[in-house]
Amino acid sequence: MDNQSIFEQFFTLNSTASLVSVFGTILAVLLVAKYLSRYIATFIYNVLKKAGRTINKPAYYNLLVKPLTNFITALVILIALDKLSLPPLVNQYILYGKITVQQVLGTFSALILIYVLLRLLLRIIEYLATILEIRANLTATQGDNQLIVFFKDFFKVLLVIIGFLLFLKFGFRQNIGNLLTGLSLVGAAVALATKESLENLIASFVIFFDKPFVTGDEVKVQQVTGTIEKIGLRSTRIRTLEKTYVTVPNKQMVDSIVDNQSLRTFRKVSVKLELDHQSTPLQIQKVKTEAGKYLSNQKMVHHFVIGFSDITRQSYILQIDFFLSVMDDDQYLQIKDEVNFALLDILQKSAIAVFSEPAAK
Repeated sequence: MDNQSIFEQFFTLNSTASLVSVFGTILAVLLVAKYLSRYIATFIYNVLKKAGRTINKPAYYNLLVKPLTNFITALVILIALDKLSLPPLVNQYILYGKITVQQVLGTFSALILIYVLLRLLLRIIEYLATILEIRANLTATQGDNQLIVFFKDFFKVLLVIIGFLLFLKFGFRQNIGNLLTGLSLVGAAVALATKESLENLIASFVIFFDKPFVTGDEVKVQQVTGTIEKIGLRSTRIRTLEKTYVTVPNKQMVDSIVDNQSLRTFRKVSVKLELDHQSTPLQIQKVKTEAGKYLSNQKMVHHFVIGFSDITRQSYILQIDFFLSVMDDDQYLQIKDEVNFALLDILQKSAIAVFSEPAAK
């Protein structure tokens, strides 16, 4: 039969009232979907605002209103069109000898609905991540910020995979169970081929949950000392004291002994004075006393120990250990500089000589 026969059957099976009702509903939703979406979004915004979990309104609307509008429009249109009766000729019209037009229309409808729902859920994840990032920025540590970014990307990937499986299940009538079994076999083969990458991936989860260090911490691992700049899924990036950029696999960061120097409460400074054998016990005792007085008056010095530690063939050893409540490197070096100058001044006032190696002839 020709196309005219299909239209005649369509208008015969559906009354004028049902046609007006369906297309009137579609027209209405096209006109009010945007306003309805803004009303729903505003209601949710006000509810979240009372709980203290919101971002500014323009950013909120940019994230949610458009995908919410598309979802409402698609959902109502598909429900309305489902109320119409298709002519029997449509079921007999075969594509490629297997698929009817009705099946094609059903697949197309399912794909549209899954797509707009997937877009909406991705935007919701973006919104929730933005709220959590704002709250995380109020804390002093950077670990929670890194965790939010990591899990935002993780859940997005997971949602896309679920959406793809829904496409196959409802759009193309595929058996998801058989597909997952096949994917598991392929996944096992890939896992064997990428064993090291998977170990680094698992190590990244260990780092995120155990938090031995976070972004911004100064660490020493193996022979590398520097500041953590980024923790990725496979490796950790460290900016060294020489300003080079070192990439360390996460597995090594987990398996190695990591000295997180940012978590230390004090920084130890050791000064060894090698005094000449001509120094008298009275002079040495005077140096100890004066050095103790000086360190006692320094606000940044938490604790100190001064001892006549050793007597060698060349000199008397006076050991001075003290702890600074300073974490900043520049301030730390400045205080060390001041202490060394003060000790030099004490030695000069005590008329005591420091041992030095004789010049080579």
